[in-house]
Amino acid sequence: MRLELSHIRQPETEFARVFQPADVQGEDEEYRITAPVDLRTVIHKDHDRFRLVGSVKTELELACSRCLEPFAMSIDREFDLRYLPARLRQGYGGQAGAGEPDADGDADAGDEVEDDDVAVTFYRDEQIDLNELLREQFYLALPMKPLCAESCQGICPQCGTNRNTATCDCHPQWEDPRLAGLKKMLEKRKQDDA
Repeated sequence: MRLELSHIRQPETEFARVFQPADVQGEDEEYRITAPVDLRTVIHKDHDRFRLVGSVKTELELACSRCLEPFAMSIDREFDLRYLPARLRQGYGGQAGAGEPDADGDADAGDEVEDDDVAVTFYRDEQIDLNELLREQFYLALPMKPLCAESCQGICPQCGTNRNTATCDCHPQWEDPRLAGLKKMLEKRKQDDA
Protein backbone atom coordinates (compact mmCIF):
# COMPACT_ATOMS: atom_id res chain seq x y z
CA MET A 1 0.00 0.00 0.00
CA ARG A 2 1.53 3.21 -1.13
CA LEU A 3 0.48 6.84 -1.00
CA GLU A 4 1.20 8.44 -4.39
CA LEU A 5 2.61 11.88 -3.66
CA SER A 6 2.51 12.94 -7.31
CA HIS A 7 -1.32 13.06 -7.05
CA ILE A 8 -1.21 15.57 -4.21
CA ARG A 9 -1.37 19.05 -5.67
CA GLN A 10 -3.00 21.15 -2.94
CA PRO A 11 -1.10 22.54 0.07
CA GLU A 12 -3.48 20.61 2.35
CA THR A 13 -5.25 17.37 1.42
CA GLU A 14 -7.37 15.08 3.56
CA PHE A 15 -6.77 11.34 3.22
CA ALA A 16 -8.93 8.68 4.84
CA ARG A 17 -8.88 4.97 4.16
CA VAL A 18 -9.95 1.77 5.91
CA PHE A 19 -7.70 -1.24 5.36
CA GLN A 20 -8.57 -4.85 6.04
CA PRO A 21 -6.28 -6.71 8.49
CA ALA A 22 -4.93 -8.98 5.74
CA ASP A 23 -3.78 -5.90 3.76
CA VAL A 24 -1.66 -4.61 6.64
CA GLN A 25 -0.52 -7.69 8.56
CA GLY A 26 3.16 -8.46 8.12
CA GLU A 27 5.04 -11.65 8.80
CA ASP A 28 6.62 -12.42 12.18
CA GLU A 29 4.89 -9.57 14.02
CA GLU A 30 4.42 -9.56 17.79
CA TYR A 31 0.74 -8.85 17.27
CA ARG A 32 -2.17 -9.87 15.06
CA ILE A 33 -4.53 -7.26 13.61
CA THR A 34 -8.12 -8.31 14.39
CA ALA A 35 -10.17 -5.32 13.20
CA PRO A 36 -10.15 -3.02 10.15
CA VAL A 37 -7.47 -0.32 10.29
CA ASP A 38 -8.90 3.20 10.07
CA LEU A 39 -6.26 5.66 8.84
CA ARG A 40 -7.14 9.35 8.72
CA THR A 41 -4.60 12.05 7.98
CA VAL A 42 -4.19 15.55 6.64
CA ILE A 43 -1.31 15.82 4.18
CA HIS A 44 0.48 19.17 4.19
CA LYS A 45 2.58 19.79 1.09
CA ASP A 46 5.47 22.24 0.85
CA HIS A 47 7.14 21.69 -2.54
CA ASP A 48 8.75 18.22 -2.17
CA ARG A 49 8.29 18.04 1.61
CA PHE A 50 5.24 16.51 3.20
CA ARG A 51 3.82 16.45 6.71
CA LEU A 52 1.21 13.86 7.69
CA VAL A 53 -0.87 14.69 10.77
CA GLY A 54 -3.50 12.13 11.64
CA SER A 55 -4.58 9.09 13.57
CA VAL A 56 -4.84 5.33 13.23
CA LYS A 57 -7.45 3.14 14.95
CA THR A 58 -7.72 -0.64 15.09
CA GLU A 59 -7.58 -3.59 17.46
CA LEU A 60 -4.58 -5.84 17.98
CA GLU A 61 -4.30 -9.27 19.54
CA LEU A 62 -1.26 -9.73 21.77
CA ALA A 63 0.05 -12.51 24.00
CA CYS A 64 0.05 -11.70 27.71
CA SER A 65 3.59 -11.67 29.07
CA ARG A 66 2.49 -13.41 32.30
CA CYS A 67 -0.01 -16.10 31.27
CA LEU A 68 0.79 -16.24 27.51
CA GLU A 69 -2.95 -16.13 26.65
CA PRO A 70 -4.05 -13.90 23.75
CA PHE A 71 -5.96 -10.70 24.55
CA ALA A 72 -7.33 -7.75 22.56
CA MET A 73 -5.90 -4.24 22.79
CA SER A 74 -7.51 -1.19 21.16
CA ILE A 75 -5.23 1.19 19.29
CA ASP A 76 -6.13 4.85 18.91
CA ARG A 77 -2.89 6.64 18.11
CA GLU A 78 -2.20 10.11 16.76
CA PHE A 79 0.91 10.90 14.73
CA ASP A 80 2.71 13.88 13.22
CA LEU A 81 5.37 12.85 10.70
CA ARG A 82 7.49 14.73 8.19
CA TYR A 83 8.62 13.16 4.94
CA LEU A 84 11.56 14.47 2.95
CA PRO A 85 12.84 13.23 -0.42
CA ALA A 86 15.47 10.49 -0.16
CA ARG A 87 18.01 12.71 -1.91
CA LEU A 88 18.11 14.84 1.28
CA ARG A 89 19.16 11.84 3.37
CA GLN A 90 22.73 12.62 2.36
CA GLY A 91 22.52 15.85 4.37
CA TYR A 92 20.86 14.16 7.34
CA GLY A 93 23.08 13.99 10.40
CA GLY A 94 25.48 16.69 9.28
CA GLN A 95 27.17 14.85 6.40
CA ALA A 96 26.45 17.71 4.05
CA GLY A 97 26.01 21.19 5.44
CA ALA A 98 23.20 23.59 4.73
CA GLY A 99 23.72 25.43 1.52
CA GLU A 100 25.87 22.73 -0.06
CA PRO A 101 24.45 21.26 -3.25
CA ASP A 102 23.49 17.58 -3.21
CA ALA A 103 23.57 15.08 -6.08
CA ASP A 104 20.54 16.77 -7.72
CA GLY A 105 22.06 20.23 -7.41
CA ASP A 106 19.72 21.45 -4.65
CA ALA A 107 21.36 23.93 -2.33
CA ASP A 108 19.18 23.16 0.71
CA ALA A 109 20.30 19.57 1.24
CA GLY A 110 21.05 19.85 4.96
CA ASP A 111 18.51 22.35 6.24
CA GLU A 112 15.65 21.77 8.66
CA VAL A 113 16.68 18.25 9.67
CA GLU A 114 18.02 17.81 13.19
CA ASP A 115 20.04 14.76 14.29
CA ASP A 116 17.50 13.85 16.98
CA ASP A 117 14.40 14.48 14.86
CA VAL A 118 12.71 11.06 15.00
CA ALA A 119 9.57 12.36 13.27
CA VAL A 120 11.46 12.71 9.98
CA THR A 121 11.29 9.93 7.40
CA PHE A 122 12.48 9.82 3.83
CA TYR A 123 10.46 8.82 0.78
CA ARG A 124 11.55 7.78 -2.67
CA ASP A 125 9.90 7.44 -6.07
CA GLU A 126 7.18 9.93 -5.06
CA GLN A 127 5.61 7.34 -2.72
CA ILE A 128 5.11 6.85 1.01
CA ASP A 129 4.83 3.26 2.23
CA LEU A 130 1.64 3.21 4.33
CA ASN A 131 2.38 -0.30 5.62
CA GLU A 132 5.59 0.98 7.17
CA LEU A 133 3.78 3.98 8.68
CA LEU A 134 1.09 1.75 10.22
CA ARG A 135 3.52 -0.87 11.57
CA GLU A 136 5.59 1.88 13.16
CA GLN A 137 2.51 3.32 14.89
CA PHE A 138 1.45 -0.14 16.11
CA TYR A 139 4.88 -0.83 17.62
CA LEU A 140 4.94 2.60 19.28
CA ALA A 141 1.55 1.82 20.86
CA LEU A 142 2.58 -1.60 22.22
CA PRO A 143 3.28 -1.70 25.96
CA MET A 144 6.71 -2.86 27.13
CA LYS A 145 5.10 -5.71 29.04
CA PRO A 146 1.68 -6.60 27.57
CA LEU A 147 -0.75 -7.81 30.23
CA CYS A 148 -4.25 -9.18 29.73
CA ALA A 149 -5.15 -7.60 33.11
CA GLU A 150 -3.20 -5.93 35.92
CA SER A 151 -4.41 -8.73 38.20
CA CYS A 152 -3.09 -11.51 35.90
CA GLN A 153 -1.44 -14.18 38.06
CA GLY A 154 0.50 -15.79 35.22
CA ILE A 155 1.48 -19.43 34.93
CA CYS A 156 2.90 -21.70 37.61
CA PRO A 157 6.66 -22.03 37.06
CA GLN A 158 6.61 -25.67 38.23
CA CYS A 159 3.58 -27.26 36.53
CA GLY A 160 2.65 -24.63 33.90
CA THR A 161 -0.98 -24.20 35.02
CA ASN A 162 -2.60 -20.88 34.13
CA ARG A 163 -3.30 -19.48 37.60
CA ASN A 164 -6.11 -17.27 36.24
CA THR A 165 -8.24 -20.26 35.23
CA ALA A 166 -7.19 -23.04 37.63
CA THR A 167 -5.36 -23.64 40.86
CA CYS A 168 -2.46 -26.00 41.34
CA ASP A 169 -1.07 -27.82 44.37
CA CYS A 170 2.48 -26.64 43.76
CA HIS A 171 4.25 -24.76 46.50
CA PRO A 172 6.98 -22.91 44.69
CA GLN A 173 10.02 -22.53 46.87
CA TRP A 174 13.15 -21.36 45.20
CA GLU A 175 16.49 -21.69 46.88
CA ASP A 176 19.60 -19.94 45.70
CA PRO A 177 22.20 -22.65 44.96
CA ARG A 178 24.97 -20.22 45.87
CA LEU A 179 23.79 -20.33 49.50
CA ALA A 180 23.81 -24.16 49.75
CA GLY A 181 27.08 -24.15 51.71
CA LEU A 182 25.73 -21.64 54.23
CA LYS A 183 22.54 -23.70 54.63
CA LYS A 184 24.62 -26.82 55.43
CA MET A 185 26.63 -24.90 58.01
CA LEU A 186 23.43 -23.63 59.69
CA GLU A 187 21.90 -27.12 59.76
CA LYS A 188 25.13 -28.56 61.26
CA ARG A 189 25.17 -25.83 63.88
CA LYS A 190 21.53 -26.59 64.82
CA GLN A 191 22.43 -30.28 65.24
CA ASP A 192 25.49 -29.43 67.32
CA ASP A 193 23.43 -27.11 69.56
CA ALA A 194 20.74 -29.74 70.10
